[in-house]
Amino acid sequence: MFISVFDVFKIGVGPSSSHTMGPMVAAGRFLELLRAAPFTADGLKASLHGSLAFTGVGHHTDRATILGLAGFTPAEFDADRAEEVIAKIEATGRINPPDLPEMVFAPKDDLKFDYGPNLPGHANGMILMATDKQGDVILQETYYSIGGGFVLTADELEHGADKDEGAPVPYPFKSAAEMLEMAAKSGKTIAEMKKANELTRRSHAEVDRGLGALWQVMDGCIHRGLANEGILPGGLNVRRRAAGIYNALMAERGMNLTAPHTINDWMSTYAMAVNEENAAGGQVVTAPTNGAAGVLPATIRYWLDHVPGATRTRIPEFLLTAAAIGGLVKFNASISGAEAGCQAEVGSASAMAAAGLCAVMGGTTEQIENAAEIALEHHLGMTCDPVKGLVQVPCIERNGLGAIKAVSAASLSLRGDGKHLVPLDACIETMRQTGHDMSEKYKETSLGGLAVNIPNC
Repeated sequence: MFISVFDVFKIGVGPSSSHTMGPMVAAGRFLELLRAAPFTADGLKASLHGSLAFTGVGHHTDRATILGLAGFTPAEFDADRAEEVIAKIEATGRINPPDLPEMVFAPKDDLKFDYGPNLPGHANGMILMATDKQGDVILQETYYSIGGGFVLTADELEHGADKDEGAPVPYPFKSAAEMLEMAAKSGKTIAEMKKANELTRRSHAEVDRGLGALWQVMDGCIHRGLANEGILPGGLNVRRRAAGIYNALMAERGMNLTAPHTINDWMSTYAMAVNEENAAGGQVVTAPTNGAAGVLPATIRYWLDHVPGATRTRIPEFLLTAAAIGGLVKFNASISGAEAGCQAEVGSASAMAAAGLCAVMGGTTEQIENAAEIALEHHLGMTCDPVKGLVQVPCIERNGLGAIKAVSAASLSLRGDGKHLVPLDACIETMRQTGHDMSEKYKETSLGGLAVNIPNC
């Protein structure tokens, strides 16, 4: 089984990997179909289903779909130009995708939120259509945004593309048990095995350059979040707090009376900085999703800034180890909040961060697996109930607590010898079963939990 580190970690735009990036990617794929079609379309239509409908406005799913059909991509998103394009489309009722003729597309009429039953494949479904001059549909495709910016057509999902093991790799582990066995036989670390697999797809230089770029974007996101202040968009009037907390922490540095637990505030502030940027629609890295994007960068920054002996040269090892764990969770369960609740997002992110931290702090393969299991186990059952469909409450603070749990899990595992009762595989399967049994109200629909129990909902 191979899921690339550059699929687990993707540079994109907030606020949601499944609700913003995914629909934008799906729209881009539909444009490719149109370009290859033997006919010329006159108009475009779209319908959003399931969680994409219920929380689509708060997650900017409608805007992402429109911009995707206009040719925008998450990795090269230009916010200023996007506003200009949206305004022009809304004013004229026409859209001009690259390398295609101008077509009729009036968002108020041609983009529908369908609040009926989910499409059969996944909670995040959307249908894109091209029409002729009479308004008849001449091309149609169903897409599913399955979490973390991954997108599949209905046919791809039906034929198991989400479980496709891909071309052969040297270390094809698809469970934690296989990962441990291969590490023991090869004498390699998880990161070394993961990199060997990556090198079947890319050169050494491409892998190293790509890993460096991922951390550069993550760290840049932290820096922006620690500098920016004000009110987040969306109508909840949530105030950015990361900058204020960070400035207070900097002022307290060196004071003898600072409580030991203040280190938790540092971790939370780093994570909140990322997720405030995500909530504002800024550039982030899926880790493994946008809603959980702050956990892993915050853990790395904690390690770099507060742990003696930390060095940036080992960040690739951290990312490769984390990606290996993220791949196991995605392949065997889910990283989608709409499919399995927030245990699949922040829970997975915490497990990945715990594994990465344990690795760079000298943990054995068994201790790394244990760290991931501890972190995931203590997120089991966590619901996804964003207030007003926005990736703000409880998402921003939740990333801070996910980072704290990751550090605690890594520390606990390093205090042991790697032997423990609950295997990571059992924990991942438990998360999958729990997500399957969870009420739809608690899976990114904003129909339950905090989303209906506070005055702002």
